[in-house]
Amino acid sequence: MKRKMTAYLMTAAMTAVWMTGCGTAKEEAPAADNQQTQAEDAQESAAPEEDQDTAGDVALNVFAAASMTETLEKIQEMYASVEPSVTLVFNFDSSGTLKTQIQEGAECDLFISAAQKQMDQMDSQADPAVNEENLDFVLQGSRVNLLENKVVLAVPDGNPAGIQSFEDLGTDKLKLLALGNEDVPVGQYSTEILTNLGLLDGLEKDGKITYGSNVKEVTTQVSEASADAGIIYATDAYSADLSSVAEAGSDLCQPAVYPAAVLNISEHQEEAQAFLDYLQTDDCMKVFEEVGFIKAQ
Repeated sequence: MKRKMTAYLMTAAMTAVWMTGCGTAKEEAPAADNQQTQAEDAQESAAPEEDQDTAGDVALNVFAAASMTETLEKIQEMYASVEPSVTLVFNFDSSGTLKTQIQEGAECDLFISAAQKQMDQMDSQADPAVNEENLDFVLQGSRVNLLENKVVLAVPDGNPAGIQSFEDLGTDKLKLLALGNEDVPVGQYSTEILTNLGLLDGLEKDGKITYGSNVKEVTTQVSEASADAGIIYATDAYSADLSSVAEAGSDLCQPAVYPAAVLNISEHQEEAQAFLDYLQTDDCMKVFEEVGFIKAQ
């Protein structure tokens, strides 16, 4: 009897311990579940805040003539404090190349050309004789004449050939002249100058012309003295610290006007217009004028 009572008490004790353990496990499981639920809720609540931080950021694609590289990069730094939610992404090249890229589907919000021709070729309201392909990329009402540049004759440091004028290009002083290709604005202005002086055919016949795909390439050839002289913009001569020995007047070539326009293919037309407006402010004009640009009339 005593043994039976002892066995009974031991069984009861073990049962109590087992029930207590189950009760503890049942009480702890909801706590773990609650912690996981709270963590998931915290993640879900944090996600919208992250989206809000990035939702306002806009990458604005600006296609601009190569001659604007230095000035626009400086203005880029200024604009970061004016519109911190807008990131300016520049594509610098000849206006003709930029026009082709846009036509072939490149994403562009704002286009700044170094001549009217390339802008007219994309403007449905321009003369059909220029817009021969009937292209329609310009957002009507946004186009403005932003700047004017000067076309100059630049020479290497020290001017080894002793060239002092456009007329000197037709003399034995010149061995090699650097020009832009005829499909880029600076090349078109150069062709106009040399044609008006009656020098183009002779220089081509004598093999005295070397070509660059944009004004920066022409400037580099002059800077490295691989050419005796080059026809470039006053702003590029300034940026490269080159001497300009002559400036083309209206009797030699048409004014080098830089038109700018928001494109109708842009998904950020409002932001593009805001940046174009900013480029016309006094603060930006000071930057442009420092290198030789003047405000277009």
